[in-house]
Amino acid sequence: MSDSQLQTDDIETLDREHVFGTWRHQRDFDPTHVVDADGFRFTTADGTSFLDFSSQLVCTNLGYDNEAVADAIAQQAKSVPYISPSYTTEPRAKLGAKIADLTPGSLEKTFFSTSGTEANEAAMKIARSYTGKEKILTRYRSYHGATAASLSASGDPRRTVEDSATQPDVPGMVKAPDPYAYGSTLDPMESLEYIDEMLALEGGTVAAVLVEPLVGSNGVLVPPTEYMPRLQEIAHDHGALLICDEVMTGFGRTGEWFASELLEVEPDIITMAKGLTGSYQPLAATTVTAEIAEHFEDELLNHGHTFAGHPIACAAGVAAIETYEQEGLIDNAREMGEYLREELESLAARHPSVGERRGIGLHQGIELTQDPDERVPFERRVDKVTSRTTVLDEVAERAGEEGVYVFTSMNTIVLTPPLGIDETHVDEAIDALDIALEIADDAMDA
Repeated sequence: MSDSQLQTDDIETLDREHVFGTWRHQRDFDPTHVVDADGFRFTTADGTSFLDFSSQLVCTNLGYDNEAVADAIAQQAKSVPYISPSYTTEPRAKLGAKIADLTPGSLEKTFFSTSGTEANEAAMKIARSYTGKEKILTRYRSYHGATAASLSASGDPRRTVEDSATQPDVPGMVKAPDPYAYGSTLDPMESLEYIDEMLALEGGTVAAVLVEPLVGSNGVLVPPTEYMPRLQEIAHDHGALLICDEVMTGFGRTGEWFASELLEVEPDIITMAKGLTGSYQPLAATTVTAEIAEHFEDELLNHGHTFAGHPIACAAGVAAIETYEQEGLIDNAREMGEYLREELESLAARHPSVGERRGIGLHQGIELTQDPDERVPFERRVDKVTSRTTVLDEVAERAGEEGVYVFTSMNTIVLTPPLGIDETHVDEAIDALDIALEIADDAMDA
């Protein structure tokens, strides 16, 4: 059969037979053929159109039809499509300078890679080299990537599944509690004092504290405003750096370029990916302070990638940043985030199964509960790595039947739409969720 004769069933079967699905038992893998994407919607082969209200995996910040980014990719592909990282190109140099201008504090110099996972791997290696220490302290409700070290740094249940591919952890990872008031015995600020004691008991052996300023796929957790500055102070008191993983929250998602700004902290190292190009190209960055950069003037940066600073990806990054600026998308995310917050609060008041709304800007989530007094979840953490269909899965599916795509994680419906949305898109999503949440409301009595 020629490629031109392939039908949707053929494409889905070929993919199912010859391509691994991610994070799943392969028997459950049933991919749906997507044939078009435009604006903030994508369309499957059967003609069904979905409003993308999660930006896929919190990454398609610009939507699907940005001509400036597409043109930058095409133009760079026709000039210098690839060159070794030992050379430079205009897009790489310009993007490095733009990131230095946009990031908070004295963050100055960047290592480019291709995914958030790699960005966090680079950050950990840089911190270890700079401090001469080995350990990395992270939190239990966290996700930092899929490779050995970054998954070991994560607290996500994908790390703890009984599988020789993920266990034992890479040595040197230390886990701490989270700022999770809804589901923890510790108040968020009490959890900081716990971290302070942990670092003291580790005896000055921790190179860095690695955290998501706003936790993403582990429940959209928002710390108190004073949390991040105090966390950095604690880290520095014990000779550790603060690494902020902004793979999800970078590039306007919270209504600021980076969540670190919003939470009044200037990290020693910041990592980013996803929104850096709006996911038009795979690109990530690890950016460090001038002081850390100076360390490597005479010390070996023992790290590299074939595709580090890929010129096409960097061209996409420059064009994406220019789009954020020219179209006022950061301001729009702030304004639409406030509107979305208000509508979600109203939604929660109508549905007893909504236990808590959390989020900032267009980084929002609603956690569901079987019992709001006892805070009984519908979805257990272990369900992340099982084939069990949960009530949240059913809610997301029902929203999809109403034409709105959302994804769920850790008992939370994650709502992270593209930054260019308007009130009509919010209203459409809320209407779909209003219908879908009846499933959860009914399940409270089951």
